[in-house]
Amino acid sequence: MSTASSVTGAKSKNGRKRGSGVAVVYETLRREIIDLTLAPGSPIDEVQLSERFEMSRTPVREALVRLAAENLITILTNRATVVSQIDFVNMPAFFDALTLMYRVTTRGAAENRTEADLEKIRKLQAAFARSVESSDALEMISTNRDFHYGIAEAGRNKYYINLFAQLLDDGLRILRLYYSSFNDDLPPQYVTEHDDLIDAIARQDVEAADKLALAHADQIVKQIQSYVAADRRTSTGLSL
Repeated sequence: MSTASSVTGAKSKNGRKRGSGVAVVYETLRREIIDLTLAPGSPIDEVQLSERFEMSRTPVREALVRLAAENLITILTNRATVVSQIDFVNMPAFFDALTLMYRVTTRGAAENRTEADLEKIRKLQAAFARSVESSDALEMISTNRDFHYGIAEAGRNKYYINLFAQLLDDGLRILRLYYSSFNDDLPPQYVTEHDDLIDAIARQDVEAADKLALAHADQIVKQIQSYVAADRRTSTGLSL
């Protein structure tokens, strides 16, 4: 057996493959943070997590490093660890950048898409539609992200792709607020907006794609802004 396969097949004392413990902690905490089950500012305790997942602190620590790299948790100067705050102060700048990237990536896709790109984008949209039908917020967040990233890839500008990926990932919890504003029951017309984008891209109608992308971004931004404003009035804590 080769060294690589030996490492891959090796197991820890509790029966897990090495590295699988890190993945379990990372994926579980990531879901809870994005879903706001772990609210912004919530403390993260390595000892408690080690007990919860029944594993040593080493894989827990490795998982936390990954989450910190994604700006989902913050390690403070006193070495305490907390769930990162949502940056509401800079949200207008985030929305400006996100709206711009919606537009330029959709324009790029309309200009450069291939039939293979269209097939992929349609499959991603089908996955998003299924998640909406099941009212699965985390799946909606994931499939929506993949859909828009797929459009960016069809535009074939690596700089736009990388920047948009960062914005989409930075906005996962903000998008959670969007779905929460509908009680996770997204109105059908917002699913149709994706279909309209695909149609414009398929026709290679750059101006229509741009206009639709702007309208799509605007309704998301306005919905989130209204939800956050209402939250501040009722002091439920999301706007801290």
